[in-house]
Amino acid sequence: MIQNRLCNRRYSWKCVSDFGRAATARRKIGVLAMSWKAGLRVAARRVTGAFGLVPVVLLLLLGGCATTRVEQSRQTNAVLGTGEAMVILGRATYNDRETEESFTDCLADILSQGSNPIRLVSEDQFKDDLYPWFEARTAPTNANDLGRLFAEAGVQAQIDQSSIRYLAWIEGDTVTVDKGGSMSCAVSTFGGGCFGMSYWEQDASYEASIWDLKNLSASGQISADSNGTSYLAGLVLPIPILARPGNAACKGLAAQLRVFITGVDD
Repeated sequence: MIQNRLCNRRYSWKCVSDFGRAATARRKIGVLAMSWKAGLRVAARRVTGAFGLVPVVLLLLLGGCATTRVEQSRQTNAVLGTGEAMVILGRATYNDRETEESFTDCLADILSQGSNPIRLVSEDQFKDDLYPWFEARTAPTNANDLGRLFAEAGVQAQIDQSSIRYLAWIEGDTVTVDKGGSMSCAVSTFGGGCFGMSYWEQDASYEASIWDLKNLSASGQISADSNGTSYLAGLVLPIPILARPGNAACKGLAAQLRVFITGVDD
């Protein structure tokens, strides 16, 4: 009735015609909108079917695993006493064979926490206290050099003052032993993405030589070897699946080192 009142008799046919064309246009627009949304839903279903969650879940289950082996040899049965501490030193040869500082930091973080924490003296503090024996030109390059260092005048007195009972000398590194696969990424006006898969296999091998600074003798050795293969899968978005063998070796070595030093598991 409102539409009829807006149009007089003379132009009633024109109004009806205009309203009819407007309604038809609205219906066409609605059909186009529904077709566009339906097309997006179909495209999404096709993409999900081709690159859905199932392949990603399978990759996560199959990859990102590291195998670790820990071995120990022991010459003494002494353990930390009340108020005694330990220091962790990484081999510093100032070349590509230098033990990563991140690995010794990982060991220190694990050993200083938990239900049975170990009192640690930081590497920097230990080197400052024993200046200049750990300067670049005089620092020991292997565990055998430690015996000669402890024979130096003044070294034993400084160690006794800091109440350090054990020194763990860490040698080793993480190397990439194999890699392969291919990954390609492209960007266009319609979007972009990465497709393919690449992998790299790493081997982490570390050894801790434990010295009893009270008796100036070697107490034993602990070795940790870990191997793992990491993947980078391109399913539109690059998805990293990391094995982290270095982290696995750190956890295995720290757990065994805690038992060696304290005689108690965490």
